[in-house]
Amino acid sequence: MSHIWPFLPARAVNITSLIEFDRLAAEALANPHARGYGWRVHRLDLRERDSILRSLDLSEAIFIDCQYSPAGRELVQATGGLCMSSGTQLPFQTSERDLYTAAEIYAGIDDKPYEQVPDALIYAYSQQHSTPEVTDNDSAMATTLHDYQISQALVSEVYDGAFKDSPLIGVMGGHAMTRGSEHYAQTVELGQLITRAGCAVATGGGPGAMEAANLGAWLADYDPQDVDAALQMLATAPDAIHQRTQWARTALAVRDRFPSTHQSLGVPTWFYGHEPPNLFATKIAKFFTNSIREAILLEQANGGLIVLPGAAGTVQEIFQDACENYYATGARVVPMVLLGREYWTETMPAWPLLKALAAGRVMEEKIALVDTAEEAMEFIGSMSTLRRRTRW
Repeated sequence: MSHIWPFLPARAVNITSLIEFDRLAAEALANPHARGYGWRVHRLDLRERDSILRSLDLSEAIFIDCQYSPAGRELVQATGGLCMSSGTQLPFQTSERDLYTAAEIYAGIDDKPYEQVPDALIYAYSQQHSTPEVTDNDSAMATTLHDYQISQALVSEVYDGAFKDSPLIGVMGGHAMTRGSEHYAQTVELGQLITRAGCAVATGGGPGAMEAANLGAWLADYDPQDVDAALQMLATAPDAIHQRTQWARTALAVRDRFPSTHQSLGVPTWFYGHEPPNLFATKIAKFFTNSIREAILLEQANGGLIVLPGAAGTVQEIFQDACENYYATGARVVPMVLLGREYWTETMPAWPLLKALAAGRVMEEKIALVDTAEEAMEFIGSMSTLRRRTRW
């Protein structure tokens, strides 16, 4: 069963040819309710379809980049339809699509500054349309439709694509972890261990700890000498916020020098668009809506969750997942490991609260506090079952 997106019909119908449009219109007109339910009409010449547009209830239909007669657009809008434009107005795709790749989202970074690559242009669009003064139905629906298509692409990758045979282990941690630091190197090791165990790394897709874990997956087949060389290259541009262009280019240089076939997932958001997505996640599910992105990431980490030191966002993720585990039973309780005893007991004492919350529940046996990547993977490996994946 498909996931029922909260803002769109359960089944969106993408219409990309006039033959298909005419067929579906005839079916709708034969129905007493005559409704264009869930239609997403893409780039069609509708200049000779005024009689159809006038006759249908289009209150749940979206027309994207279509051509109309002088009265056509008004006919669509009069019956409740939404007319949208892409191209120069929308720097992102609203029709059915695959997940992003680093090559797509950073297209042109070799000779352009970060501010001119698609990721930055999309972020700029989101900011321009995020205030009450400029927000309109077109832009709001465009971002919602985009997120719907990305969610469906992620479902395909998890159940039928790159991750169908690899349990996803979520690695949570803050963006502030810098390239060249000891913690960064340890997180790379964690990503390697996860991938070598036959699982797939899933992160929030940003810089810092998230990049390090995805990098570990990328470098899973390389020996320590090569890993050290990659880390030294990255350390020359450690700041993702103030060195975005060079930060991205050094990552590309590492990718070119150390090619990889390992898949990992990044789930970033333009809500935190000032943090660029890392280039080592091979599948990138980037969303506009952060709350949906967080829920999806935690839901799909069916192999377990490993939490590295982080601030408010990381703490939120701990207890968002803990809430699900608190009420879950049996195999649906996912193992959770907090990595860093001192940090999680003194600096940010989430562990005592998590332990108190788990007392007497099934989840009590599936949480752990450790100090090393090896201990984290040993604990997750000791869990005999993984949460069974269920489609949304």
